[in-house]
Formats: sequence, C-alpha cells, structure tokens
Amino acid sequence: MPSSEDFRVNIERFSGFADDYDRYRPGPPATLADLLSLYSGRPALETVVDLGSGTGLSTRYWADKAAAVIGIEPTADMRTRAIGETKAPNVTFRDALSHRTGLDEQSVDLVVCGQSLHWMEPQPTFVEAARILRPGGVFAAYDYDWPPSTGAWQADQAFDDCINASKRLESDLQASVGLKHFDKSGHLERMGSSGCFLYTRELCEHHNDTGNAERLIGLLLSQGHIMTLLKRGIAESALGIDRLRLIAAQTLGAGARRWHWSARVRLGIVP
Repeated sequence: MPSSEDFRVNIERFSGFADDYDRYRPGPPATLADLLSLYSGRPALETVVDLGSGTGLSTRYWADKAAAVIGIEPTADMRTRAIGETKAPNVTFRDALSHRTGLDEQSVDLVVCGQSLHWMEPQPTFVEAARILRPGGVFAAYDYDWPPSTGAWQADQAFDDCINASKRLESDLQASVGLKHFDKSGHLERMGSSGCFLYTRELCEHHNDTGNAERLIGLLLSQGHIMTLLKRGIAESALGIDRLRLIAAQTLGAGARRWHWSARVRLGIVP
C-alpha cells in the first residue's frame, strides 16, 4: 500500500499557493449534486467524502446538501486554508490519503474527487471508495477542461501556449521526477476494469461563472506544473506568462464577463 512518503513529491507540488488556488479556481458544477443524488437513489445524503479536497472549494459545495461532509487532503497549507475558510459546522477535514482515509466501512453515501483523481493511485483509491461507500453508493471524479471558454480566443490560446511551454520545460528539466500522475482520459477505463463498480459511465456537465484578466492569470498560477517551475526560478517570460498578461489585459480587461466551463464526470456505482 503506498505511503505518504510515496506521495511526497505530489504533496510538495501543491504547497505554497493555496491562496491563489482558493481565490481563482472554480467550484464544482452547479448541477453536480442533483446528478449524483439521482444516481445515489437516496432522497437525502447523510455523508459525503471529498478526496483531494484542497482548499475546501469542492468540499464546501456540499455543506447544504448533506448532513456531514469530510474533506481528505494531505497537503498541509491547502488543508489549513480549507479549515480557515470553512464556516459550516458539518464540514470537517482530515490529513489523510485517498486510499487510506481512516473512515469506517459502509459509512458514506457519496465519494467525490474534484479535479484530483489524476494525482491519486487509482486502484487503491477505488478499493477504498468501495470499502467506505454504503451498498449502491456513488463514486464520482470530475475534471474541468482547461482553460474555460472566456469568449476571447486570443486569451484562451495564450493560456494554452503557457501550459504547453511549461510541460516542455518540465520535461527538459526533469522537474516531475518522482511525481505520481495518471492521465485523466484513462479514468473511466481504469474504473471499469477495477472490479470495484457495478456500473460506470462518463457524463458532461456545464458550469458558468465570471472572470477577467486577473482571474485568468490567477488560474494559470494555480497550476501545479507552472508553480513547480516558478519555484525553481524559471522566469515568467520563459513560460509566456508575460505575453498572457498583456493579451488578457487587452482582450478581457478588468470587468467581469461570463465564462463557460465544461466538466467531464466519471461515475461508478458500488455493489
């Protein structure tokens, strides 16, 4: 069974930028709870577990939708931010890993992973989810497509250019050595072949919020691979961030405008 030390590089990757993460990242799709509640077959959710809960954005979403909500997060500064930002008394956070939550068997109705499953060891995570879910319970991993549709294609393209540049540099510098990462496109296949679920499928959800030039830069700076390189002293210009700042200012400006997000939801029903 993988230990905390096995995930040391992953944990370090998400340390040091909890404020930007919490301020700029999107919450779950607005209709996600309705969708998953239908599949759960339960009129009221007793307990929801949020694996890889980060700063609690994805956890607080469930505060008025379940009697109890538990966030599982191994990164200390993310968890500290989550605790500080969360006022709902029915939401708590644990220092634990996705495959070793410490929760009782068949004690929860719903397990979710909000933009986090790709950082977890898949099979042990699925086994743990199946262990803690009540019969017929739902496991769901959702991931947004990046960047959101801002309505300014030039800004969207410049964001993509930064991501591509960072991935090339990360590879050239071997900055991801020791990192555990599993491609999102393989989530559904891994779930289906895990032996943990009676039924699996992928669904699409859409979500709207607002943003501007500042938020687009903030979203970029909330990306682990971007921050890994900046922490190593790589200049923003080498990643194209200076160019993105200029284009975002020109095309998005400071005023709030409607943004569109697309999320891919992979769900599984346990026996």
